[in-house]
Amino acid sequence: MMGTSILSIPWGIKQAGFTMGILILIFTGLLLLYCCYIVLKSPKSIPYIDTSDWEFPDVCRYYFGKFGQWSSLFFSMVSLIGAMVVYWVLMSNFLFNSGQFIYNYVHHVNVSDHEFGTNGSDKVICPFPNYPDSNSSSLFVDQNANNSSDDTSFAHWWSKTHTIPLYLIVLLLPLLCFRSASFFARFTFLGTISVLYLITLVTYKAFRLGFHLEFHWFDHTQFFVPEFRLQFPQLTGVLTLAFFIHNCIITLMKSNKNQENNVRDLSVAYLLVGLTYLYVGVLIFSAFPSPPLTKECIEPNFLDNFPSSDVMVFVARAFLLFQMITVYPLLGYLVRVQVMSQFFGNNYPSFFHVLLLNVFIVGAGVLTAMFYPNIGSIIRFSGATCGLALVFIFPALVHMISLHRQGTLTWPSAVFHSFLILLGMANLLAQFFM
Repeated sequence: MMGTSILSIPWGIKQAGFTMGILILIFTGLLLLYCCYIVLKSPKSIPYIDTSDWEFPDVCRYYFGKFGQWSSLFFSMVSLIGAMVVYWVLMSNFLFNSGQFIYNYVHHVNVSDHEFGTNGSDKVICPFPNYPDSNSSSLFVDQNANNSSDDTSFAHWWSKTHTIPLYLIVLLLPLLCFRSASFFARFTFLGTISVLYLITLVTYKAFRLGFHLEFHWFDHTQFFVPEFRLQFPQLTGVLTLAFFIHNCIITLMKSNKNQENNVRDLSVAYLLVGLTYLYVGVLIFSAFPSPPLTKECIEPNFLDNFPSSDVMVFVARAFLLFQMITVYPLLGYLVRVQVMSQFFGNNYPSFFHVLLLNVFIVGAGVLTAMFYPNIGSIIRFSGATCGLALVFIFPALVHMISLHRQGTLTWPSAVFHSFLILLGMANLLAQFFM
């Protein structure tokens, strides 16, 4: 469940406000846990049919026919391809900064004097200091200007938005065409190591930077921290994807040795993920930045608020880069299996079919990394879109129809689950007004 969304949690808390951000994170986690519980038990609520091999799209097909099957497939693709696009943007980011670190180290280049930031106990930077909203400017400015070196030819060929996304094609497109993804599955343990290292990094940075929070409501300075902000739907969109596991939870739980513990294990998983998001989000938001920077400098990828010369952050980026290179083909394999099985009844109909699909996926990632490298917006839109169907609408409708057929549907239950559907719709619509 826990993926790249963890890098955007501090930015999401900034957009929602400190107090509201914490409350929304807890509330959204509990809400998505309940929806995931509905999905998990949905096959067992169907009588007289063996549903042991069913997935949630099969459940949707049972209740809603072909429309349910194809729409659930579509929104599942939105979540998977959206994650792959975010991965491409982040891999471009990590590869750029890692290469910049190595180049500057080898050539003894010191770029700290050219970065707008603070030299406290640990240096933090504001990548786009000339804009009131640094996040919007990141769509149009090449960040080479922030880490420039004397060698202009290196800056020309090592550009985060112009060349790096294209270099990744050479490495990742062939990997996507592998018939089996079992080789890459062996490296999934790196995800746990990366998260543990991120927690260590966040703890160390918070200890070094200290907390910078001012809650003076009537006499505040430019460093005032608002507790409530109207941009809070941006955080709900991010969290919908951050807590999203609904499209594969049935498959995951089938391998549980003690099936009677499924609900307990699911609850523990959500608790651990929620606590990790809360820990990282609150610590980074509270510790960063120190004067003269303000909280508005917090980026959708909080690692961008540390210079490329930071050794600990370089290690984190290198870890995450290698992890994503191994996970990216796994995501592509899931997309291929679901799409090819539905259209052709075969996971690998031909090399040409697979190549065409992979070119489309890679093209989406490259274009996004070149022209819209804002992972915060990508995560919140894809999360709200796939969450509308697979988190809110389909689980709530399936649950109500199942209860109605059993004659146990009550008015409070109908009102509550209808309210869930309205929340999902509001979550998606609000993203267009932020």
